[in-house]
Order: sequence, then structure tokens, then C-alpha cells
Amino acid sequence: MKLTVFGATGGVGHEIVRQALASGHQVTAVVRDPARLTVDDPALQVVTAGLKDPEALRPAVAGRDAVLSGVGARAIKHAGVATTCTRTILRALEAEGVRRFLAVSAAPIGPVPPDETLLLRAVTPLISRVYRDVYADLTAMEDEIRRSTTEWTVVRPPKLTNKPMTGRYRTALGANLRGGNAIGRADVAHAMLRMTDDASTLKQAVGVAY
Repeated sequence: MKLTVFGATGGVGHEIVRQALASGHQVTAVVRDPARLTVDDPALQVVTAGLKDPEALRPAVAGRDAVLSGVGARAIKHAGVATTCTRTILRALEAEGVRRFLAVSAAPIGPVPPDETLLLRAVTPLISRVYRDVYADLTAMEDEIRRSTTEWTVVRPPKLTNKPMTGRYRTALGANLRGGNAIGRADVAHAMLRMTDDASTLKQAVGVAY
């Protein structure tokens, strides 16, 4: 496929680029600082652009089979970036008629499983209070995505780690996973690439965790 990846220098985005190239896809990586992208491949096109002007992004998404985004706040002080940048990306996709869009959100945006473990029932509200601005940003981002004309999928992982890719994890449509307290960034990328052509995930928020 021809894919475009936003947030390509972040943890999940970098893994999406690396794994997509390894699978034989053509990848366009949109970055602000190309020096931070350590991947090199003949099938990789690097586009340097900010995420404020939809018109500037149109060439990077035109004719693509799917667009994947790992854009999000790197710290609490950056809360707001997910909504603002995703809105710009969506306008570019709609202008070019690109339909398939996948984005990373977070598990606390979704509902708590009715049979959730006592530990996670106690810890999740505390984490949500600490990161409330980040999660408010992601909630607003998801609202923007739902209002778009794209065939979207939102992926909601719990705590992200740097564990190597295993390809072994659980997913749930429209729900979080009981006891799902962590997943490696590489496996989130793996899941997103698998979902790219999975019709069952269209217009769904998908929980993913070990």
C-alpha cells in the first residue's frame, strides 16, 4: 500500500514507519525535524512540514491508501496538540478524498470494563486526574475524527512501553480490555498496520493491550 504517517518521529509513529517498510509498503513520513527520523529506505519519502496548514499537507496525503497518525502530546504541557494537529490532517484528507485514517488515542478515554480488576479500578481514576488535560485533548481529538468524512479507526492503548514487537496482544472493538495495563509501542504499530485493511474496525474505537 501507499501509506502516509504523521508523528513519524514519535515512539509509535517511528515503529509504524519501520514495520510498514519492512512489509513492503511505500511510506511517506511527515515530520517537522527530519534529523530525528533514523529510518532510511528506498521506499521512504520524508516530507518536512508543520501541522497547521491543511493545504501544505495535501501533497503528502494525495493518492494514499491510508493515513496513520501517532500525533499526541509528549508531555502534559503539550496538551492540545492532538486535537489541533489532527484537525489539520483531517482537512487535508477530506480535500484530497483520502478515506482511510487511523489514529492513536489512549485507553482512559474508553469505558472501564465491567469486570475490571480491583487494582486498575483504583489506579485508573488517579492516572486520569494527573493527565486530565492530555485525556481531554484526546477526547476532543476523537470527537473531531468522528465528525470527519473519513473511514476512521481510533486505537486506544494503555501504558506504552518500549518492549520489542511480539505480535501477541488482545484487541476489543468499542471497549477496553480487562487487566490491560500495558503494551509496547511496537505492538501498537503492528496492530494499526493490521487494522489498516480490516473492515471490522471501520468507525470503531479499538482497545489494544497485552
